[in-house]
Amino acid sequence: MTALRPEREDSYGGASYESYGGEAYGGAPYQAPIDEETVALRLPEPPARMAGGHRAASGASPASPATGTLAGGRAARRKAARRRGGRHGGVPENLSADAGEEGRSGSPMSRVEARRQARARKPGAAVVASRAIGEVFITTGVLMLLFVTYQLWWTNVRAHAQADKETSSLQNDWASGKGAPGVFQPGQGFAILHIPKLDVVVPIAEGVSNKKVLDRGMVGHYGEGALKTAMPDAKTGNFSLAGHRNTHGEPFRYINKLKAGDAIVVETQDEYFVYKMASMLPVTAPSNTSVIEPVPKGSGFTVPGRYITLTTCTPEFTSKYRLIVWGKMVEERPRSKGKPDELVE
Repeated sequence: MTALRPEREDSYGGASYESYGGEAYGGAPYQAPIDEETVALRLPEPPARMAGGHRAASGASPASPATGTLAGGRAARRKAARRRGGRHGGVPENLSADAGEEGRSGSPMSRVEARRQARARKPGAAVVASRAIGEVFITTGVLMLLFVTYQLWWTNVRAHAQADKETSSLQNDWASGKGAPGVFQPGQGFAILHIPKLDVVVPIAEGVSNKKVLDRGMVGHYGEGALKTAMPDAKTGNFSLAGHRNTHGEPFRYINKLKAGDAIVVETQDEYFVYKMASMLPVTAPSNTSVIEPVPKGSGFTVPGRYITLTTCTPEFTSKYRLIVWGKMVEERPRSKGKPDELVE
């Protein structure tokens, strides 16, 4: 039951408490906001409003004795939670590690302390050195991989293209009558070598220069200086050739697989010269030029004749030694009679 009460003045310049809600909060008058500057006694705070705008019951305790916050007030509970560091009492998300250090020390770090911490976070000289060495190793590995790819793959692609182009050019010249026999210039193609068992068809050029002949995927004829050998149309002599075993077209890679009697055919503008493989020298020194003499030493030939010699490097992927294959001519066939049986599929 609500009884009439006389009006009372409060700290709001004589205004009555009825003007702030019409009735008292649990029998105590509503007080003005607390002035923190005074140390005088003051009345307890009024109870917080409950949800829906209703005030707490008049008999309820205005404040919690344990926490000093308003009991049941949602806004007060939120405010208290914020003071405790979050809704669930945890550390606020925006509080960084550095800020936590400052909070524990009670004051922000000085510039000197901040610089010290920054220097402490920087990697040491050993770490920087190990990273640099690691990067060097990685870069070196990548470059080596690219080089190996270039040597083993790209040089073959390019050399095959150049050799095929030279073969087509020779055949076109022969068909048009431009490639008359004679003295050939270093690097000039003049014949085509066929090794049917190995599926080898490669142009033969004058000289054994790497840049002008061998690296372009062709086979080179020993035709210069002290290493000059006979041409295939000579009545006697040793027609000697050199070719790469690995990379740059590698036309002689598998000549070690030839057996006695396997065909080796040299095609020129006017004739086919057919040789049969006779013998092989698996390993010899690069300086052993006796293997290309008119009667090659170690071949088993003892008298002058019409021979062919194939030379290449061994073991594979090295140039430490030389592998030698010899053959003996068994047929000289004019082109007018067509291809020899060894080239007919």
